[in-house]
Amino acid sequence: MNPDINKLQSYPFEKLAALHQGVQPPAGLASTNLAIGEPKHSPPSFIAEEMITHLHGLGRYPATRGGTILRQAIADWLQRRYKLPLSPDPEQQILPVNGTREALFAIAQALVDRSRRPLVMMPNPFYQIYEGAALLARAAPYYLNTSATSHWLPDFEAVPEAAWQRCQLLYLCTPSNPTGAVMDSAQLATLLQLAERHDFVIASDECYSEIYLDEQAAPVGLLQAAAAIGNTTFHRCLVFHSLSKRSNVPGMRSGFVAGDATLIKNFLRYRTYHGCAMAPYVQAASTAAWQDEKHVHDNRQRYREKFTAVCNILSPALDVSAPPASFYLWPKTPVDDTRFASELYAQQNITVLPGSYLSRTSQGLNPGRNHVRIALVAGLEECTRAARQICEYVETLYN
Repeated sequence: MNPDINKLQSYPFEKLAALHQGVQPPAGLASTNLAIGEPKHSPPSFIAEEMITHLHGLGRYPATRGGTILRQAIADWLQRRYKLPLSPDPEQQILPVNGTREALFAIAQALVDRSRRPLVMMPNPFYQIYEGAALLARAAPYYLNTSATSHWLPDFEAVPEAAWQRCQLLYLCTPSNPTGAVMDSAQLATLLQLAERHDFVIASDECYSEIYLDEQAAPVGLLQAAAAIGNTTFHRCLVFHSLSKRSNVPGMRSGFVAGDATLIKNFLRYRTYHGCAMAPYVQAASTAAWQDEKHVHDNRQRYREKFTAVCNILSPALDVSAPPASFYLWPKTPVDDTRFASELYAQQNITVLPGSYLSRTSQGLNPGRNHVRIALVAGLEECTRAARQICEYVETLYN
């Protein structure tokens, strides 16, 4: 057995299951799970129809690099969405993947040189795949604490020179899971300059990029920021996108990686051995999804309605505000976050995720502590009902 597997911490939902062990919520209250970031909006029918239409593709092996039509659709979407001066080259700068999760993990295995005492940097709190990827690549995770005072963005200026010199890979998550924070062009440009100076790659997880509150303020992407400073080859840049949140098809497992052609070439070589080509019928459905924006616009509107309604209900009871993007709320809790989550489940049959399960203690601080992540993935009625129940629970803390 690979001894590095023993370094992996329990996944947040394993910890949550242990927290709930032996607890019996009131039988008369419906169960509401606001912990998992799994979209509950109905998938667009045209995506399913496209998949069914292409089931004849079962009779052949798909290419690891995906088909030309899908890669061109992705390149066209990137140029439209981020107003790029040139379309990314679908032959050299685009690689379809089976969801961003496997690709975010695999990229560390392909890029990290374990012979050089590598560091892999990541925001804290974070998506735990980044940490696991670093550990199994035999790199040391370097946690970049975020807080309300920094608008939940890392303070890169506080990173010592010695750490930058060892950094080989920097994971970003913008918009952020779990906070919804968004990095701007200037911040991304600064990171690109640091990457050039210290010889590391930026892997930007942008899977929440299409869920944002202000229709006139779409989140900036890493490729967009690179092009704006003249880096039109996207040197040292990789972006990871998915249809799971954008198009409500988490079960389809479809996304892509785009950016630096040399990095994509080497990642393709790794994935050829890894054996993870996208099925032809998924490619066809994905092509249709990337070519359509109406369902994405409608999806955003549904999340806006939920954020408005839920925040109006919760704000008298909790320190909460809607983030610029993502579908999460990240309220501060009046008691320890694990106690909050446990008692809320026991009293109201509502599941939320303790923030400390999404972060690590670094520099004497666990930035997720005394926060919970609330995923507004269910329907409007269910979310508002859950918000009222959360308020009822909070009232018990003061009585």
